[in-house]
Amino acid sequence: MKDYIKGIFRQDIFRSDKGYIIGLLKVLDTNIMDLKDYINKVITFTGYFAELNENEKYIMYGETVLHPKYGMQFSVKEYERVKPEDKDGVIEFLSSDLFKGIGEKMAIRIVNTLGTNAIDMILQDKTCLYQVPRLSEDKINLIYDTLKRHEESSEAIVKLTELGFTLKDALSIYNTYKSNTIKIVENNIYRIIDDIDDINFVKLDEIAIKLNNDIFNLNRIKALIIYVMKNLSFSSGDTYVFLREIYESASFYLKTDIDNALFEEAVSELDAELKIKIEDDKYYLFENFEAEINIANKINYLINKNVTKYKNIDMRVSELEDKYKIKYSDMQKKAIIKALENNITIITGGPGTGKTTIIKAIVELYKILNNFTDRELISNIALLAPTGRASKRMSESTLMPASTIHRFLKWNKEINEFMINEYNPDKSNLVIVDEVSMIDNQLMDSLLRGLTNNIKLVLVGDYNQLSSVGAGNVLKDLIESDIIDVIELDLLYRQDDSSYIPVLANDIKNDEVNEDFLVDRDDYKFLECSSEYILPSIVNIVKKVISKGYDYRRVQLMAPMYAGINGIDNINKVLQDVFNPMEVGKKEIKYGDIIYRENDKVLHLVNDPDNNVFNGDIGVIKSINYKGKSGKAEITIDYYGNLVTYTSKDFNKFKHGFIISIHKSQGSEFELVIMPVSSSYKRMLYKKLIYTGITRAKKKLILIGEPRSFIYGVTNNNEKLRKTGLLEKLINSLNKN
Repeated sequence: MKDYIKGIFRQDIFRSDKGYIIGLLKVLDTNIMDLKDYINKVITFTGYFAELNENEKYIMYGETVLHPKYGMQFSVKEYERVKPEDKDGVIEFLSSDLFKGIGEKMAIRIVNTLGTNAIDMILQDKTCLYQVPRLSEDKINLIYDTLKRHEESSEAIVKLTELGFTLKDALSIYNTYKSNTIKIVENNIYRIIDDIDDINFVKLDEIAIKLNNDIFNLNRIKALIIYVMKNLSFSSGDTYVFLREIYESASFYLKTDIDNALFEEAVSELDAELKIKIEDDKYYLFENFEAEINIANKINYLINKNVTKYKNIDMRVSELEDKYKIKYSDMQKKAIIKALENNITIITGGPGTGKTTIIKAIVELYKILNNFTDRELISNIALLAPTGRASKRMSESTLMPASTIHRFLKWNKEINEFMINEYNPDKSNLVIVDEVSMIDNQLMDSLLRGLTNNIKLVLVGDYNQLSSVGAGNVLKDLIESDIIDVIELDLLYRQDDSSYIPVLANDIKNDEVNEDFLVDRDDYKFLECSSEYILPSIVNIVKKVISKGYDYRRVQLMAPMYAGINGIDNINKVLQDVFNPMEVGKKEIKYGDIIYRENDKVLHLVNDPDNNVFNGDIGVIKSINYKGKSGKAEITIDYYGNLVTYTSKDFNKFKHGFIISIHKSQGSEFELVIMPVSSSYKRMLYKKLIYTGITRAKKKLILIGEPRSFIYGVTNNNEKLRKTGLLEKLINSLNKN
């Protein structure tokens, strides 16, 4: 039998528009041994619900979850109302707040007249209520309509789940449409995509076909166009596409050409409905177009706003040099001063050029110039980065609190919205954002919406790194617009006779790589081997670095691709037994074809602000536990002191991290980086990818593979150029003023 708790719903603590509820249930019964102590006590539950009424009895099916912050909770997968069966229960139900104006005395009269089967009798034929003394027509209709509505939600949800919707999706649909649910599903099922963000088009389309919808229905073609535009944007990073691309992708999905007149009608309606935006021959999803417009307008506002001039700022910079016993270059001084005087400044440069030093100086000088206490400084400044590791680095270098952008903007994952926005902006006066190359258009738009107009914004990043995963090329477009002060740091500081990593990065950036990359250095080695020997060579070099005292907390392997013998997935399986072999007493668990083991290194895959863990964060499995008689597994992962516990439903939120993709490494630095470079990766070998990988190495870099593949990669500038309109909008916005 499924695990359950039965009890009386007391109240909700949180309720989202999508039906997600955190609430309190007084437990009357349960078959879960771990919860027997909760009988006649209140437990917190979470889940998606069509409707919950206070003081009504429910049975909830699911599993217990030990939340690291909120303690024991019950995660609900399914639920049902418990109909009152005895006389007292029926009276209590009919006199509850659900039936406005029906008090206890009237409820007693109804039950005395109709018996304990009163509810079913009323639903079958409301005229039975005429037998009840002193019950008006209005009250009869109220009781019947309330009961009908009460039953309706269950019937609708059963119908939706029978069609193939998950319970979560069914509840989202019902909570959106209520009594119109079945009508909308039968008449225009594709409307669901417009109103509910997280319903998948492909699944919806399968259900629509089951319902015998016309495959060339106009609503289907409109929904398909939005679907393929989102896919094109996600796969390419483009913020707009051309009409031919949309038509070909949609026809490929349908496995047949679409009638031109029907296609044009669908595009025209989507444009009129502001779901897409057509600008010349560019076709945008409306949110992508709106993001570019908003970014351009906000940047333009900051550029045209009066700058701040500080007296004796040069002298203050000199005092900083004396304090930290450092000598800033002329370009570094310019970066520090511009950051504090301008309303927006971009600071760019490769590894070893002093970006971290500059951030620290800006923070310290801002404090001095404004005569702030430490507390005042913290309330006036925000240090941000796209990833948890990058924000942690900022905090360590400045000794100031730093945050991910998602956490700063208070992202609510249940409703997929930021709580800090244009209607509720943050009050910081100076915002410094690191690793800006990772920020896509949508996130930059959200960040700018969450800042007041009275802001000084400093954007720091490496122009030569990989573009963001999401659509756009924000840092590139901002720099190339030539309307913002850009200070490029090109003098290497992390360099001595034995330091080659920043030199190699600089050579790659300037297309000046020569055969020096084959020469061993104190901080660098290129281990030559052919493609078929990549994996054994990795194993051998890892064993050597382990013997020298390195563990997987200090060393990070990375590669360009997941598939194949030299791909990330296969190498991770091999490295698990090198870094973390099975030992007596070390627990492990199988999830699909993956075995997770205590002390395994793992990579988090999604943003989870509630647990302060984000996409790209790396942790170590602290413990694997099996709970209660059911033996349900829990994995607790240590993300640099932040312990997060997962139940089996969340095991897909992480994967092994002995070796990770170069894309996932962005925003992080590692003491030792080992990176294979092989012809088997050829389609993924290009300059920005190689550059990004080697610049993750803080102290030592080992490349393994074929020299010709390395040369091919660093000289291959043929990365796909993203189609974005931000550059043009930045220039046009400036020209309007």
